[in-house]
Amino acid sequence: MKKRILYHLRLVISQSSILVGGQAVMEGVMMRVPGAYATAVRDPDGNIQIDRHDFKSKVDAYPFLKLPLLRGIIGLFESLKIGYSTLQWSAEISIPEEEARKETSKFVDVLLTIFSLALALGLFFVAPIGLTSWLFDKDQDAFIFNLISGMFRVIFFITYLVLISLMKDVRRLFQYHGAEHKTVYNFESGKELSISNAQQFPTQHPRCGTSFLFIIMLVAILSFAILDSVVLFYVEELKIWMRLIFHIPFIPIVAGLGYEVLKLTAKHRSNIFFRALAQPGLWLQNITTKQPDDGQVEVALEALKEAFGDKLSQYSSGETYVAEAIG
Repeated sequence: MKKRILYHLRLVISQSSILVGGQAVMEGVMMRVPGAYATAVRDPDGNIQIDRHDFKSKVDAYPFLKLPLLRGIIGLFESLKIGYSTLQWSAEISIPEEEARKETSKFVDVLLTIFSLALALGLFFVAPIGLTSWLFDKDQDAFIFNLISGMFRVIFFITYLVLISLMKDVRRLFQYHGAEHKTVYNFESGKELSISNAQQFPTQHPRCGTSFLFIIMLVAILSFAILDSVVLFYVEELKIWMRLIFHIPFIPIVAGLGYEVLKLTAKHRSNIFFRALAQPGLWLQNITTKQPDDGQVEVALEALKEAFGDKLSQYSSGETYVAEAIG
């Protein structure tokens, strides 16, 4: 009896370390599990196309990268790289292009990427800092200035999400986002992976990328306030261009801090403070996730099954799972 109890405890511990993440893509979902990730996309003919890759994180390869803060920065860059490549592949499958246009489209993709980055920096960094400096005489008050600019950043973020959610293609993307969350919930519950089981779960998930972005914005207020205070120790007056020069390169550090906060909120979900911290992110998911149909959930389930491959049967005993940040 004692041996059976010890075996059961080892089983729970080993399975609770299973990390599952994902991302909605065009007409599909990418799912990432330990050692691999797979993307499932429904093509114009109604068939589900699969693209699977083995993957080992640098964090797992080099133990020193598991240090707090550093692991979040590395994980962020890896997620962005995987996310971009899977999004590109999903576009090729869901919207087939003529072979002659492929080179042109790659050039356009580069231009669109540069434009998107410039737009993000302008909307979420230049504009909040500029407006705060213009409307309020608080440039030399590190905390108050960053509190106000942080509020502008949150307002712009919410407005941006609401506006893009009105677009038909984005709404479908948000439906696949909801399908991804339902599938992760299904996996975490230990129930059989099926459309009917997955549809029982909500579309809001506490470890969603939307929640992660919101937490980053909160962390940024305090982080940039500390950074500005350090800069003001050496200069008499902090100008807008100085803030931009120091804040923008500091973004990966803020993201790493946000990652650690997200892990804490996931680990201590029963704590009233961390539950309150996670709640705004869940509210925002009412915008970024929509109720998926059965076909969209089917795609998400296929992505998860293909990502695990033959190892899926090892994780179907009904134990509790812990998932990392998802899209």
